[in-house]
Amino acid sequence: MALQRRQQEFTVPAHSFQSDPTIIPRPEHNISRSLISSAALKVLYRLHEEGFQAYLVGGGVRDLLLGRQPKDFDVATDATPEEVHALFRNSRVIGRRFRLVHVRFGQEIIEVSTFRAMAGEDDHPGHYVDESGRILRDNVFGSMQEDAFRRDFTVNALYYNIADFSVVDYVGGVADLRAGLLRLIGDPEKRFREDPVRMLRAARFSAKLGFRIEEHTAAAIPRLAPLMADIPPARLFEEVLKLFLAGHAVQTFEELLRHDLFRQLFPMTEEALAQERNDFPLNFVARALENTDKRIREGRPVTPFFLFAVLLWEPVRQRMAKFESQGAPPAEALRLAADEVCARQLDKVALPRRFSAPMREIWQLQPRFEHRTAKRAYRLMAHPRFRAAYDFLVLRAGSGEADPELADFWTKMQEGDATTQQALLSTAPAEKKRRRGGRRRRKGGNAST
Repeated sequence: MALQRRQQEFTVPAHSFQSDPTIIPRPEHNISRSLISSAALKVLYRLHEEGFQAYLVGGGVRDLLLGRQPKDFDVATDATPEEVHALFRNSRVIGRRFRLVHVRFGQEIIEVSTFRAMAGEDDHPGHYVDESGRILRDNVFGSMQEDAFRRDFTVNALYYNIADFSVVDYVGGVADLRAGLLRLIGDPEKRFREDPVRMLRAARFSAKLGFRIEEHTAAAIPRLAPLMADIPPARLFEEVLKLFLAGHAVQTFEELLRHDLFRQLFPMTEEALAQERNDFPLNFVARALENTDKRIREGRPVTPFFLFAVLLWEPVRQRMAKFESQGAPPAEALRLAADEVCARQLDKVALPRRFSAPMREIWQLQPRFEHRTAKRAYRLMAHPRFRAAYDFLVLRAGSGEADPELADFWTKMQEGDATTQQALLSTAPAEKKRRRGGRRRRKGGNAST
């Protein structure tokens, strides 16, 4: 009766929830054990051999069914965290909101979760929900069926059974997978209130998979997007990295804008984009995200500080212009603008100092590219952040904000030998000499006569 009551609390399309799961036997799906990491197989087989249920679950199953190579593998079981920990010496129990077990094999970690009951039950002391409906803690264990119902999207609620190599589907996930549809399990209003980050996950999965967000799921997002304000900034920092550093940054950016989510993360940037002139702020961000995706495809590193430098540059640039109009020198105006933008942004998305410091260095180096005397040029090229700042300058030039000739000069300076560099410096525009304050004292006499 308890399970039946919990099921009735979820408002779902009739075709999505089933009292009995659909079992897809091995001959009717494309998942092969050869595509599953050896570490995940060790965990699955060990649990199975000890008499526990053991399933590969979530994104790993989804990606395998789509013919993609999963980034990681998660396991679901009826064993408690303590029982899992006792089976694997190379494991540790983590988490408060959700207690999980991480089993480490070298650099690979297999995350093992215990089947959980659906969230929000007042009669369970393990459930803690705030007044807005957000889940603060959820450590109530349940059946596999309940575990499937409490997951976020139907395509993420598929289970691969190591006992007979079948796929188990309680929520119509296989049908949605074939239709290219991202559907939230349950009532979108309730599920997004339980965890507003699910709205970001919807945008991320839609971009990653190329799936359309189901209409009822999509309709709830703009209305509930302000709930993102209740999420700790530190958690949103991790979510931003997942959104933009997974190789689908351009599509993710478009999804965030479409569903009114971007303003919840970067309100100053959203405001600046709405005031764009000659289209270059939007082009600047788009070009940077395209470059990010390209670097990830090529296996080259991408640093969070560069991403944030791009996303916050237009607010910094606009505020710098404001301070300059009030009489502040350019360097001081840039510092004041950076201080203001960083302070306001930290209320939304945290940025650890190890990233905020180099981000600010990139900004502060931009005016120095204007100075092309030999002494200043070589000093700038020796700066530890020169390459990142140069890449930033190239993006600015490509979007129409900076002078393309300036970017071309610094490109040639890097690529050229000493002779080429000297030739470039000799033909660079002369700088106006700055007048020093005060009058020079006459030798041997008083400055005033």
